[in-house]
Amino acid sequence: MTVFVPSAGPAAGRLERPDATLAFETTGSAGPLAVHAHGSLSSRAHERRAGLFDWTPLTETHRLARYDARGHGRSTGRPVAADYSYPALAADLLALCDHLSPDAPVTGLGASMGTATVLWAALARPERFDRLVLAIPAVAWAAREPRRAGLRAAATLVERRGTGTLRAAAKFSGPPAVLAEAPQYATEFDAVEDLVPSVLRAAADADLPAPDRLRELSHPTLILAWPTDPVHPLATARTLAEHLPNARLHTATTLADVRSWGHLAADFLAGRRHG
Repeated sequence: MTVFVPSAGPAAGRLERPDATLAFETTGSAGPLAVHAHGSLSSRAHERRAGLFDWTPLTETHRLARYDARGHGRSTGRPVAADYSYPALAADLLALCDHLSPDAPVTGLGASMGTATVLWAALARPERFDRLVLAIPAVAWAAREPRRAGLRAAATLVERRGTGTLRAAAKFSGPPAVLAEAPQYATEFDAVEDLVPSVLRAAADADLPAPDRLRELSHPTLILAWPTDPVHPLATARTLAEHLPNARLHTATTLADVRSWGHLAADFLAGRRHG
């Protein structure tokens, strides 16, 4: 069941899913659909406040949908780690695609956890997508192993002391150098506090699809990455670019370049080469 909520700006709605309600919005009224999935412990509102990912240029040619993953932002969820696995999040994305564009494929956009969500969804149902835009893919495969214990420890710490401990740790470590002028990206979270431990434990068990499986995805793909970020290393983006058959990689070296990604993605969706 879907309940639509009147909105003065974007069209807002809620999509009922097993054990969760997804809050979403659409902008633009014409053109094919593009759906954006945000990163872990983030949300639509958090991305706006951080001021990094502005996908509104896509609305020149597409109808843009943005949603809060279960347990994040205005979406609900339950404290069960399995609910936040990448395949489970991919099932939510596919349900939203089916609802908003039942008869036509969509463009899948994601950032960090959202990139993993898009990839798992495209592998599950490749016919639902025409193009993919994958921003800041997270550390993956063998390189992810050392991070798993830290995520589980963080989940336990949040249970004992709350999410303030995560904010303190983020402020201490600081953002990647390319984001030095936007530190709020690394120091603010927007997830339901009681659900954060489950989200973190799911992330500890999660991974991107194996590189050999990526060869199954022939969709035109734009990969957007930045350097000096151990959580979202260039090595992951390069491996994706090597194994996805129809992919190209763009690496940002300045904050202004990161903030241009919306225009870069719009050119990609419109079939234009970016200068």
